[in-house]
Amino acid sequence: MIGVSMPLFSRRMLSLGPERDLFTIVKAFALGVILATGYMHMLPDSFDDLMSDCLPENPWRKFPFTAFVAMLSAIVMLMVDSFAMSVYRKHHAKALMAGDGTDVARLENGDVQIESTMDMNITVLELGIIVHSVVIGLAMGASENPSTTPLGIVLGIRLSKVYSETSPTSLIVVGLLNPSSAGLLNYTALVDLLAADFLGPKLQTNMKLQIWSYVAVWLGAGFMSLMAKWA
Repeated sequence: MIGVSMPLFSRRMLSLGPERDLFTIVKAFALGVILATGYMHMLPDSFDDLMSDCLPENPWRKFPFTAFVAMLSAIVMLMVDSFAMSVYRKHHAKALMAGDGTDVARLENGDVQIESTMDMNITVLELGIIVHSVVIGLAMGASENPSTTPLGIVLGIRLSKVYSETSPTSLIVVGLLNPSSAGLLNYTALVDLLAADFLGPKLQTNMKLQIWSYVAVWLGAGFMSLMAKWA
């Protein structure tokens, strides 16, 4: 609720605007949380699920499926990112040839890349979060205490009667969905969001802001990693 409401107040509170330093620091903190969610929560849970004694030793305990699926997920995300960028650049180049060429500079300095991937990055980020929330919702729906996203809540409640945490099917499904989601989140957070910010002109020209942003990333990742102790 706070995150959704924040843009509504940012018009009146200039300090909350996306062009402000505070917004950049808060975003860095959030990305640290996202990274830790993938590395410290999803991947360990997947290792536990797929290495469970409830599953046959062959092939689940003879091959690191968790790392393999996470790697494939990141590569697929790279392919989607790359192909989408190529299609966008090709389409944009045709539009420029038909126009007056005033946007050529923007194409050369990389602004087009940032704009064209923004919506897709947000969509993939939401997809990874939703997949994880579905996994949590399946377990929490059975205890009638769902506290995840609406999609996770709905699926958790509907499947609570047939869901069993220790059944082989549940272990395999959850064990494969978690690293898939983790790969999406980690790639998007590191490559498309963190790298875009920290290698962008705003932070590269402001060392103080860059340091505070790194501190925020460490704090976000640290707090989320600490929560893994009780997860």
